Amino acid sequence: MNNLKPQIAAHSGKKTMKMDYTLLGTMLILLIGGLIMLASASQIVSINLSGKSTYYLMHQILYGAIPGLLLMYIASKINYKVWQKYAPLLMFVTIGLLVAVLLPHVGIKVGNSRRWINAGPLSIQPSEIVKLVLIFYVASWIDKRQNNLKDFWYGLIPSLIIVLIVAALIIIEPDIGTMLVVIATALTMLFVGGIELKHLWWIFLAGLVAFGILVKMEPYRLQRFVAYLNPTADPKGIGYQINQALLAIGSGGWFGYGYGQSRQKRNYLPEVMGDSIFAVIVEELGFVRALIFPLLYGFFAFRGLKIANATQDVFGKMVAVGIVSWICFQAMINVGAIIGILPLTGIPLPLVSYGSSALIINLAAFGVLLNISKQAAV
Repeated sequence: MNNLKPQIAAHSGKKTMKMDYTLLGTMLILLIGGLIMLASASQIVSINLSGKSTYYLMHQILYGAIPGLLLMYIASKINYKVWQKYAPLLMFVTIGLLVAVLLPHVGIKVGNSRRWINAGPLSIQPSEIVKLVLIFYVASWIDKRQNNLKDFWYGLIPSLIIVLIVAALIIIEPDIGTMLVVIATALTMLFVGGIELKHLWWIFLAGLVAFGILVKMEPYRLQRFVAYLNPTADPKGIGYQINQALLAIGSGGWFGYGYGQSRQKRNYLPEVMGDSIFAVIVEELGFVRALIFPLLYGFFAFRGLKIANATQDVFGKMVAVGIVSWICFQAMINVGAIIGILPLTGIPLPLVSYGSSALIINLAAFGVLLNISKQAAV
């Protein structure tokens, strides 16, 4: 009878613990800091587009931050166990959206990429939605198959098939950075869930072969890798973005030029408010003050993993691990690429880079994690 008490408490609607306000505070600092830096980074491109310096900032607030905070609040109130019930349906719908992106007259094509669906004032990016939905799906699979995860064919392969379908649809867009984040997040969850280490190595080796094939299929991917190894090889071509980013970082020095004083944002640095925004942060704030952003992500990981460790049920634990892995992998890839220790992949810095869909889903994920924290003995 005593074993039933936690389950009864979880379904009675009563809070067993308070929400992790430290985690909430960390998220809000990142969000506010991101909006402050976006206001500076987007100033020139906003003026060029609309004549107003705050155009992209206001768009991010109205169509990203406000609906995202509302979703975060709602998600923090919904018992996270509900998402396990609807995980298969959500996965099916999200895969449908990923397919719809590729259809003419449905998906929006920007350059050579199809990543968005037009929805009035918003452009929905299904590859952002799938990051959270796939976490629900893989967490549910681990919960239901936890005694069979060491079985390669029955416990592991079925879940990997869904991951590979999602990855394939994302790479067709193409968006190799998001594909890497999705796969890394899913594999981290499966590893923590209990798959055999040797199976993980087999997957890793197969992934390296597949990545090599993807690089060979598209010449620009190989060129990006060459630019990573030797940024001076083509400074006006494929190496232009990384060279300008490194120039911004080097110019910023220890304490930066000062807020709003970036030189590179004046039509020199590509994707200045997207995946290159960290270069602007370092240029304006300097290396010492810009460190606050990586430190905040690190502290978020600490709090998130503490919540995961204190969560009693497998589904909640795996969702917490998945959300932490996703946000931190994405932040590490973005910062690593901009400072030159990883190849450029073109993914945004969570809660900081411009992008309404990404910000909304990031905040919704924080809401789910906050709900998990209510029932974790942190």
